[in-house]
Amino acid sequence: MEVIDQIRQASSIIEIASQYTSLRLRGKRHVGLCPFHPEKAPSFTVDEEKQLYHCFGCGAGGDIFTLVMEKENLSFPEALKFLAEKYNITLPERRKMSPQLKKLEEQLSKINEDTLAFFKKNLFKTKEGEKALSYLQKRKISPEIIQKLKIGYALNSWDSLISFFQGKGVQPNLLEKAGLALHSEKKKGYYDRFRGRIIFPIFTESGKPVAFGGRTIFDAEPKYLNSPDTPIYIKGKLLYGMNFCKDDIRKKGYVILVEGYTDFLTLFQAGITNLAASLGTSLTSDQVSFARRFASRMIVSYDADKPGIKAAERAISLCFEKGVQIRVLSLPQGFDPDSYIHKFGGDKFKELAQKSTPGLKFLIDTHLQKIKEESAEEKAQIAKNIVIEIEKIPDPVVRSEYLKQTSEQLSIDENILRSMIKRKSTEEKEMEKGTFLNAEKRLLQILLEEKEIAPYIFAEIKEEYFHGLKSKPIFNALSENFRKGKSSSLHELKQKVDPTLISSLSKAMLEKEQNASVEEAFECLNTLKQLSLENLARKLNAELAQLERKGEKEKILPLIKQIQDTKKELSILSKRNYQNLSYSNRDGVELERSE
Repeated sequence: MEVIDQIRQASSIIEIASQYTSLRLRGKRHVGLCPFHPEKAPSFTVDEEKQLYHCFGCGAGGDIFTLVMEKENLSFPEALKFLAEKYNITLPERRKMSPQLKKLEEQLSKINEDTLAFFKKNLFKTKEGEKALSYLQKRKISPEIIQKLKIGYALNSWDSLISFFQGKGVQPNLLEKAGLALHSEKKKGYYDRFRGRIIFPIFTESGKPVAFGGRTIFDAEPKYLNSPDTPIYIKGKLLYGMNFCKDDIRKKGYVILVEGYTDFLTLFQAGITNLAASLGTSLTSDQVSFARRFASRMIVSYDADKPGIKAAERAISLCFEKGVQIRVLSLPQGFDPDSYIHKFGGDKFKELAQKSTPGLKFLIDTHLQKIKEESAEEKAQIAKNIVIEIEKIPDPVVRSEYLKQTSEQLSIDENILRSMIKRKSTEEKEMEKGTFLNAEKRLLQILLEEKEIAPYIFAEIKEEYFHGLKSKPIFNALSENFRKGKSSSLHELKQKVDPTLISSLSKAMLEKEQNASVEEAFECLNTLKQLSLENLARKLNAELAQLERKGEKEKILPLIKQIQDTKKELSILSKRNYQNLSYSNRDGVELERSE
């Protein structure tokens, strides 16, 4: 973390933010028009001392790393490099990690490189490979595309890959960690994961092979098989083909997303190169974020069947949430991208892409097609479903426009749709005002900013203290980082926590002014403990009333005992104060409490 702190101290968030908007000093902070959404009055606030920003209009917020990541569409390592170069800071060649993990990653990377070469050799220089090539030729995949995408073949053998690596002195247990071999309990040995399959290597955006996908040519099940998660590959984070297409995606400003390898190959060969595939799985939030680094617009083209339509609906929901503009390319019934291009050609596909349906319209049309008759009740339910999706959109201007379009398409008064968003419970309204309770907010401020105090609080924190609080995922992430010896910051939390929570947290961090004490931190924790116990007591009393109605006497006594214990603990907490604390060091927490 030393280099991160060094960059944070050397860089100026005012200087960086001024690249995206004009700022002027107002009191202790700088304000300007938000660079994340259109607005007429400035609601974007930057605190130079804390190195934080927050927009009170759209909720965008974070630190200098988050700002660069969002505006430049960069990953965290890329943002780190961007700032290091700007402020002339030398980055270490490799992040610090344990020697064992570093060695394992290097071993797995080398295994994947060798496996790539082995599969390629099988395709071009074996008898079985001829059958695989024949299959690819029937699918009209050219030799140039096969070479460019580094397609290979896994022999229809239980141990060809294992034998290849044993000749190199690599043990099968390492191949298992790489996702290339499986262990058999019955035979007490290992066997190849990929057998009799055309192999599609999966690369990082920089072109490093980290996993493989295989399509059977022997009618085995499943038809497609992918690598499992490994220390260097996590399913659902990467998009297939991004290493080949990222430059064209950036140039054209949008990505065409297809489902699997075959669709990708056919489109790529047809000259459509602003392209990626979701690896045959349901699109994930991480994959949308990954695509957003290269373009803010997406066109999805899935099969024209029920699963394909469902996958498109999921993609729309995720893109709404991530602020990605999405359209749906609808193919004629019975076609997928591969079969459509083979029949009509790439130019016709491009024409369809230009005429693709906006995500909101597709969502509404799909809901309307599901109902048998358009009754008032059915229409009301559709409106509720659409409004739920629109609420996910971070940009208030886009939300407003989508509500207007929904009103027009459903012939429902726009004010009614807007009232559906406004109609919250009293509790939700209170949460909406500040999201966090006072004690909750103050404890988060202390844990993130008061590094000397935080360890004493983490030593006492229990997960149940945060049941029912919106901030529970934040506290869980902070506690996990503390246990692992890692420090926490907004940009790091953003990888683990919902963006709306990060927005509220960045706002809370800007509000903090006075210095904290360990006594104050424990008072906050005590308040949250009491709230948790009060909620538990209400829940137990409700259960007791239900048991009494049912006459289940054998269950009543233990529950009464639990209620009494909860009330006793609440009584103790209400008398406790933390004004006479003494504490020694981070390794041993010595607290004197008056109860």
